[in-house]
Amino acid sequence: MSWKKIVEFSRYPVAFVALFVQIFLIIAMFLFAALAFTPPDTPPQEGQTLGAVVVYGFVIGLFLSFTLWEIGFSIREEQTRGTLEALYLSPANKFSSLVARVFAILLWVTAVSAFAIFFVGSVVGGLPVQNAGLALVVLLFSVSGFLGIAFVFAGVTIKLKETAQFLVSFLQFFFMIFSAQFFPFAALRSASPLIVDGVSRWLPVSYSVDAFRSLLIGTENGKFPELAPIEVEIAIVVLFGIISPIVGYWVYKRIERSARREGTLGEY
Repeated sequence: MSWKKIVEFSRYPVAFVALFVQIFLIIAMFLFAALAFTPPDTPPQEGQTLGAVVVYGFVIGLFLSFTLWEIGFSIREEQTRGTLEALYLSPANKFSSLVARVFAILLWVTAVSAFAIFFVGSVVGGLPVQNAGLALVVLLFSVSGFLGIAFVFAGVTIKLKETAQFLVSFLQFFFMIFSAQFFPFAALRSASPLIVDGVSRWLPVSYSVDAFRSLLIGTENGKFPELAPIEVEIAIVVLFGIISPIVGYWVYKRIERSARREGTLGEY
């Protein structure tokens, strides 16, 4: 299944290039917009911290978005092609078939993230990189947690079909805003404290964003982390990475079993 996805991606090289350019345009848009409102006498370290907030949050958002699209909406693509039922009739393990959909794109996202960090670092004169090992652990558990969300969305896709693409777009922008992927939570709190306390604190993705960039920027300056002590945030992310895929796959199996009974699994 992983090789199948790699072969599919290799058949559309122009789409790959367009996606690569699109990602860097998004980063540049947010980065230069932030720098435009930064006072000219700002110390270089502040500019580097600002760039780190943008790009490290963007890395988490990138993994979340592609996980949702490649696991969730690829089910819809299989329905459109008429191959979903054939895959289910094969002896391939159903869980492996589902997870393999994200394998190829995660390799691609990892490469894009590395280029994005290099790009932003060259613009702002370098980025702080501390606690890289622990930050990688947070990233891995975050991706595991995102798989759980994607499993639920894959099940919802079986029911909603074409409407599901609007749902994933909504979720993408919802987490982008309320999990403060391109700006610090302080900016969100200055807009309205109720947003942070009433929404952001209840989203595990928010702790993934805050813990990942806090570890890489450094927790010694007193500005990061912003939601909770770093030990608490790491614990939340680890629990999220363990519980989310289990619950998400259980939800997916229930919806998928219902669709198979109704005969709508491969229905266009």
